[in-house]
Amino acid sequence: MSLQIWLKSGWLQSHQTSPEEIRSLWLMVERNLKDAAMDAISFDAQYGIAYRAALLLCTILLYAEGYASGKGQGSHIRPINALPLILGEAHRRNADYLDGCRGNRSRPA
Repeated sequence: MSLQIWLKSGWLQSHQTSPEEIRSLWLMVERNLKDAAMDAISFDAQYGIAYRAALLLCTILLYAEGYASGKGQGSHIRPINALPLILGEAHRRNADYLDGCRGNRSRPA
């Protein structure tokens, strides 16, 4: 599997990013991590916010490669699933971990 195959299948679309867009995403990551560290919110909220920060980091990688997640079912998980395609197979465990986190977001603590 490759990002080019994902593009042809409609799972991804071409995306030309800019330094401003990447900077904006980084600021969102920083804000989310700061918010996730707040003790004043529930653990579930902290978890969800931290997950969104991880998803944004994966989106930055995908944008830097010239792609954005396509539309439709599963589009929100594609940046995470693309990790091993972008950073190499050594990062498959990271992608699997984050995919597991996605599934845990709505489970009661």
